[in-house]
Amino acid sequence: GAASEACHVCEDEDDCADVKSVEDLVLLLSSLHFDASRALRQGGLELRKVRRGPEKKNTWLTTAQAAATEMPNALKSLVTAFSAVPDPMLRYKQLLHFAEKLEPLAVEHQTPENKVEGCVSQVWVKGRLEEDGTVTFQAESDSQLTKGLAALLVKGLSGAEPEAIVSLEPSFIEMLGLKQSLTPSRNNGFLNMFLKMQKITQELASSAGSAGSDARNIPMSKKIENALRDNFNPSSLDIQDDSASHAGHRPDSADGGTHFRVEIVSDSFEGMNTIKRHKAIYGVLADYMEPSGSIHALSLSTKTPAEV
Repeated sequence: GAASEACHVCEDEDDCADVKSVEDLVLLLSSLHFDASRALRQGGLELRKVRRGPEKKNTWLTTAQAAATEMPNALKSLVTAFSAVPDPMLRYKQLLHFAEKLEPLAVEHQTPENKVEGCVSQVWVKGRLEEDGTVTFQAESDSQLTKGLAALLVKGLSGAEPEAIVSLEPSFIEMLGLKQSLTPSRNNGFLNMFLKMQKITQELASSAGSAGSDARNIPMSKKIENALRDNFNPSSLDIQDDSASHAGHRPDSADGGTHFRVEIVSDSFEGMNTIKRHKAIYGVLADYMEPSGSIHALSLSTKTPAEV
């Protein structure tokens, strides 16, 4: 792909025949005694080494790939949607639509403590740590455009765990493609909103103490249960952790949290075929699935009450 096009150090095209990823390209360049990072940088690409997968192995990715990999799923979807819109004016209108849909922040929370400094307009952000260890944000602004930017961050970061928010690089802001639609001061304000949300998240995680630690250590089966009950209001729900039976070929499964069987009965599935029901489940549990979470496999039985 772009990485191969950025590299022109190989004289023999056969050398590149087996290059299927950035990882392969780095190995090839290293075998030819080239500085991989420097060679690709000269071709217009930056590389980062990240730790991926259950075993946290080091992997070479382009900066854009690394940023996308580390994003919470909701934010990743927003970045994909916004970057796919070629017209800056349409992106601008989408922000105004987000502003209209943003749940208002109560006046009593529009305090100096929650105010974002360095913004052209007044912006307030408040966060709370949920029982399942994730963070939920609320925001308000006296400007519709700024409110739309705040809404984008609220939608993208709410539901993520503290570690994912605090470790997130601000490079996703560039990837959204909003720079052309905003003045420099608005762009700077957008960054300040994101930094404020990271600070709030750090404070929530720290101040929670042992209670926060307990929340983050909730078993994955309980997190699945909470998410499914909140989104599907099931009349029947059974969750079985089958991880231990897979420990032979996947040692990290011995402690649980990787393989589950879920049987759920809900009116929410009415009018949906099996594939759509499963997609709905996977959408709700996306942040708990690999690579963001620990779930490797789900076996699903999804029925309506009439089908039982």
